[in-house]
Amino acid sequence: MITNTVFENLRTLQDILSQKITLEHDIQEMPKLLNAQEELLARLKKTFIEKNQEYERARLAEAEYRNLLMEAEQSREHAEKNMDSINTQREYEALDKEIRDASEKEQQYRKELQNQERILLDLDDQMRHSAGLIQQQEAELAERRASIEAEIAEKKAQVEQLVEQERAVTPDIDPEVLFKFERIIRNKMGRGIVAIKGGVCMGCHMILPAQFANSVRLGEEIVFCPYCSRILYYEESEQGEEDFFDIEDAGSLTDLDDIEDEDYEEEDEEEEEKINIDYDD
Repeated sequence: MITNTVFENLRTLQDILSQKITLEHDIQEMPKLLNAQEELLARLKKTFIEKNQEYERARLAEAEYRNLLMEAEQSREHAEKNMDSINTQREYEALDKEIRDASEKEQQYRKELQNQERILLDLDDQMRHSAGLIQQQEAELAERRASIEAEIAEKKAQVEQLVEQERAVTPDIDPEVLFKFERIIRNKMGRGIVAIKGGVCMGCHMILPAQFANSVRLGEEIVFCPYCSRILYYEESEQGEEDFFDIEDAGSLTDLDDIEDEDYEEEDEEEEEKINIDYDD
C-alpha cells in the first residue's frame, strides 16, 4: 500500500527537482550571455589587426615614394648643374628634357607621398580609436565575466542545498522510480506527479479506463499515466464518487459489458418468439 507520505514526499521532491533543474539550466546558459560581447571584442581585434597591416603597407609605400622623390630631385639638380658646362644645342636639349622629366617625376612622387601621408594619418586615427574600443570592451567583459562567475557560484551553492533536501525526502522511494520521476519532470515542465479525478489524468487530461483508474485509487503501487508518463494519485472529484465509474470515462473496457447485454436481450426475444409459436399451435 502506497501511503500518503510517499505521495507527499514526491510532491515535495517535485518542487525541489524543478528548482534544481531551473538552476542547472541557468548555470549552463549564463556563460552564453558573454558570447555577444566576446564576438564584438573578437571583431574589434580583427579590425585592429587588419588596420595595422594596412598601416604597414602604407608606411612601406610612403618610404618608397620618399626615396623615389629624393632620386628625382637629385636627378634634376644634377642636370641643372650640368647646364653650365654644355657646348652644343643638342646637349642643351638633352639636359632640358632630363630636367623636365625629373621635375614631372618629382611632382608625381610628391603627390603620391602626400597621399600616403594622409592615409597613414587616417589609419593611425582609426587604430587609436579601435585600441580604445578594445580596451573598453575588455574591461566591460572582465567585469561581466566576474559578475556571472559570482552568480554561477551562488546558484551552485543553491543546487547543493537542494541536493541535501532531495536526499532527505528520497530514502523510502525506489531508485528506479526516482530516476523516471526526475526524467519526467525535466520533460514535462516541472510536473511529475498529478491527481486523477473522475477517471481523468489532470496532467494530460486524457480519460483513463475505469479499471486502471481504480488501481490508482487502491494505491497498492506507484502507477504512471500511460499517456503522459506522470505519476498518478487519486483525488476525489467535486461531483462525487459516481464520476469515477462513469461509463463514458471507462473507455473500451465497458464496451464489452454493453455487447454482452445486447446479446442477452436478443436471446430473450428469440425465446419469447418460440413460446408464442407453441401457444398458437
